[in-house]
Amino acid sequence: MELSTQIEVWIGAFLTLMIFSFLWKDNFFYKFAEHLFVGVSAAYWMVVGIWSTIFPNLIARLWPSLVRDVVPGAAGGEPQYIFLIPLVFGLLLLTRLLPKIHYLSRWAMALVIGYAAGTNLIRYLQSDLMSQISSTIVPIAVVSDGRLQIGETFSHLVLFLGVFCGLIYFFFSREHKGVLKPASRLGIWILMITFGASFGYTVMARISLLTGRVQYLMGDWLGLL
Repeated sequence: MELSTQIEVWIGAFLTLMIFSFLWKDNFFYKFAEHLFVGVSAAYWMVVGIWSTIFPNLIARLWPSLVRDVVPGAAGGEPQYIFLIPLVFGLLLLTRLLPKIHYLSRWAMALVIGYAAGTNLIRYLQSDLMSQISSTIVPIAVVSDGRLQIGETFSHLVLFLGVFCGLIYFFFSREHKGVLKPASRLGIWILMITFGASFGYTVMARISLLTGRVQYLMGDWLGLL
């Protein structure tokens, strides 16, 4: 066992133990570490947003000479006054903090939400809906060199039955009885397996974070690993 002599390692270890103290009960140490993490993260991403978004996309477009040392290629460019429009809408967002004119922030929020909804609709339509449809349009029987490929054929058959029965479960135009009843029940099982796999993947991601913290405590701090 060889304890670390680096002060930053000790700080990280104590903050990690403060977070783990929530396993006992909600306490002052956990709240302190939680608020510190949220505050530092908010400040960090605010600085990142200013230097990676506002400066190159707004300041460099309106006043290129002011950021010639910060944004490469900005010096010598002509001001693009069309970017005054997003500047105004950005300032309108801040009116949310002023009770007398807070309603002006709704205009900017409406623009942001409308633009995001419109662009994301097309993006998700292509990435989620169309790609899922194209991925399920596969031949059930896979034949290669005149021979039936058992493994791929079984995989495609399971994919077809899973999608088909899952869609039947959401078919509400007719009562689920007769042939539709077992198909919809199978669709429920397919959905539960899918949700379970998604939840398991999320749990494994959290377990990997826990493993990283334990390795930090046992290795970097205590020197046991």
